[in-house]
Amino acid sequence: MPAKAQFFQPMLCETAERPPEGPEWRYELKLDGYRAIGFKTDSQARLWSRNGKDFVRRFPEIAKAIASLPENTAIDGEIVALDPDGKPSFALLQGSGATPVVFYAFDLLMMRGRDLRGSALEDRRDRLRKLVSGLPGIIRYSYTFAVPAPALMRVIREKGLEGIVTKRAGSTYRSGRSGDWIKWRANRGQELVIGGYVPASSTFDSLLVGYYEGRDLMYAGRIRAGLVAESRRALLSHFAGLSIEDCPFRNLPERTKGRWGEGITEEDMAKCRWLAPRLVATIEFLEWTPELRLRHPRFVGLRADKDPHEVVLE
Repeated sequence: MPAKAQFFQPMLCETAERPPEGPEWRYELKLDGYRAIGFKTDSQARLWSRNGKDFVRRFPEIAKAIASLPENTAIDGEIVALDPDGKPSFALLQGSGATPVVFYAFDLLMMRGRDLRGSALEDRRDRLRKLVSGLPGIIRYSYTFAVPAPALMRVIREKGLEGIVTKRAGSTYRSGRSGDWIKWRANRGQELVIGGYVPASSTFDSLLVGYYEGRDLMYAGRIRAGLVAESRRALLSHFAGLSIEDCPFRNLPERTKGRWGEGITEEDMAKCRWLAPRLVATIEFLEWTPELRLRHPRFVGLRADKDPHEVVLE
C-alpha cells in the first residue's frame, strides 16, 4: 500500500573552501533563497521550510503549483526571487510579495507513495526531471553542470552568483549533514543571530550578531553596511516584543576595541539594546579575524527558515 507523503528533515551541506573535484562529484548552482519541502497528500498541497514552518500562506503561487504533483509525492528545492537579469536575489525575496518567485526543485523524496530516499542520486534526479517537465512553469528543475570545478567557479564569480553545491554520485538522501553534499560560496558569508543593536536618532546605527557554541551565543561583530533606510525600518518592526534587559552574548564585554575598532567594551554596552536571540540574518564578509570577529561585514537579509540554535561557526 502506498505511503503518505510527509515532511522530511532535509539533507544539508557541509562547507568547503573550494568544491571537491573528481568523477564522483556532480555540480549544481547554489541558489540564494529559502529551502523548502513541497509535497501533496490527501489532495492538498503542503509547503514547509527546512525547520518545519508552513510556507503556504507566504508563497501561495508555489503552493498552488505543488498541488499539481501526483498524490503522495514530495520534492526538495529552493524558493527563489529572480532579479530583472534572471539571477537569484535574496534581497528581493525579503520584499513585499510583489516580486515573482519560483521553486527550483533539486531532489525527489517520494513519488506516488514510494519512498525514494534510499535510491541513488542519479535515479532520483532523473525521475525529478521528468516530473518537473509536466508541472507549472513556476516549478523549475535545477540542472547539473558537467564542467570542471575551476571553470564553473570562474563563471559563478563573473556572473555574480551565490556559489556551487557539489553532490556525490550514487549517494542516498539522508537528513542532516553526511558529507555527500558540499557547498562553496563565491563570497564568504553565513547566517548569524541578531542579539542586539546600537540605537540612533530615528532607527538604529548597527546590528550586533553572533553564533552558537553549544548553548552560548558568541558575539561576532557589528553590522552597518547593507542597511538602507527601508531595511532598517523593516528590522525595527521585527524587534518588537524581543527586548530583554541582559546581554545575550556570552563573550561580552570585551577589554578593548580590538585592532579593527569593533570591539564592544563595558562602556559601549551601556549604549546597546539587547534582543532575545530569535532573528537570523544572512551576513556576507571578507574574512574572520584571528579573534573570530567579522571583517567588512554586510547585511543581506533576514532568514525566516532557520532555527537560531542551528547557527554555528562554519
